[in-house]
Amino acid sequence: MRTFPILPAILLASLLPGLAAAQTGRYGSAGVPNIGPAEDALFPSFAARQDRLEEQGWLLRGQATFVLQGVTRFSSPYRAAGSLTPAAQARNTLSTDLILGRRLWHGAEVVVDASVTRGFGLSNSTGAAAFPNNEAFRLGSTDPYFFVPRAFFRQTIGLSGDTVPSDDDPLRFSEPMARERITITIGKMSVWDIFDDNRYAHDARTQFLNWALVGGGAFDYAADARGFTNGAAVEWENGHWAVRGGAFQVSRVVNGLFLDPSITRGFQLLASLERFWRLGEREGAVRLIYGASRSRQSPWSEIDPGNPGTFERNARSYRLKHNLTISADQQITEDFGVFGRLSWNDGATQNWMFTEMDRAVSFGGALTGLRWNRPNDTVGLGTNVGWISGGRQRYLEQGGIGFITGDGRLNYRPEWITELYYDARLAPGVNAALGYQLLVNPAYNADRGPVSVFSLRLRTAF
Repeated sequence: MRTFPILPAILLASLLPGLAAAQTGRYGSAGVPNIGPAEDALFPSFAARQDRLEEQGWLLRGQATFVLQGVTRFSSPYRAAGSLTPAAQARNTLSTDLILGRRLWHGAEVVVDASVTRGFGLSNSTGAAAFPNNEAFRLGSTDPYFFVPRAFFRQTIGLSGDTVPSDDDPLRFSEPMARERITITIGKMSVWDIFDDNRYAHDARTQFLNWALVGGGAFDYAADARGFTNGAAVEWENGHWAVRGGAFQVSRVVNGLFLDPSITRGFQLLASLERFWRLGEREGAVRLIYGASRSRQSPWSEIDPGNPGTFERNARSYRLKHNLTISADQQITEDFGVFGRLSWNDGATQNWMFTEMDRAVSFGGALTGLRWNRPNDTVGLGTNVGWISGGRQRYLEQGGIGFITGDGRLNYRPEWITELYYDARLAPGVNAALGYQLLVNPAYNADRGPVSVFSLRLRTAF
């Protein structure tokens, strides 16, 4: 993909008025909340206008993120349709979002996210289960593509008189919220908007880029091929504990763009129990997430490695898949924190929507630039090790091709990725990040790689 037509768009976006001063780490950050006085923003007059709009019940935020990734040539004695191309290559992606929200009555709002994307992931987003760019959809496009990833209604019901500041969620109004509350969300969204949050590893636009460092890699989260779904969620939280539950549509076919219309037969149910604490002034959290997916996925005994048609959709029945993630994060000092995730699925059937991984462990940390007088900069280091079930291993050894892996044969080893990035604040609302990822045994194959991936990320948000 050519890079030059994209760079002017980012430079133009960085000149737009009203870029706010804060950066958020919530999943798919579509902007930044107006934290602090308007005069601290890059364009104070527009930031003040955003504040006035919020007072009148309107939410207006947006972002643009450009990612350029390249790989050097690596060892590859053979490859197939699911392989990462061994020749040196570079690809780029661009995503833009405009968030519009309207307060309906006390605690109720409607939020719509209008998005334009373009670009491709490396090798069209195949060749590694822990793929290196979470901004790359498995449906790339040469021309700009418009869609609506989010359109939902949300009602927040306060249960306590005391309030806490609004969190850093760019999809919320920035007014204080009741400490104890119930939140009901209905519509189109990403399940990661609500589940598997993590202070240091959850947003590819501001933190780690790799899929397996944004969420639990072995948890087959409900989504279409662009990463979104329809559903409903109910949350209760009081600052110390949180319980979240949701029901969502699943893809009609494996890695499909269209969702299964038979919502009573195909669905995903999610539940999360979360505990928050403080050790002195240092915040920490742990989350236990369970998911039950029911879709037209097949057990490995019914999938013929030589017949791709048997992989796409079970022709006879729906099957249940169990998923589990434990996620934790902890501030160690004012400027340093650590995170970790363990994720698992039962491995009895193919994965359907996220990626092809059955067991995973990830961990790492993030350090802000306070010690070198760059408090808005962040350096992050994280790693993920992924394993697959015996059924998936046999399928790949016999030449089977999945929706993101498949080299035609397999010398099995766990897949291991490590990512390092430095994200620098250039101006309020304007960031640039350099990153490096090392993929060892990509797609679980010790015969290929290791692979070095270099990244440049430019982001502007208001």
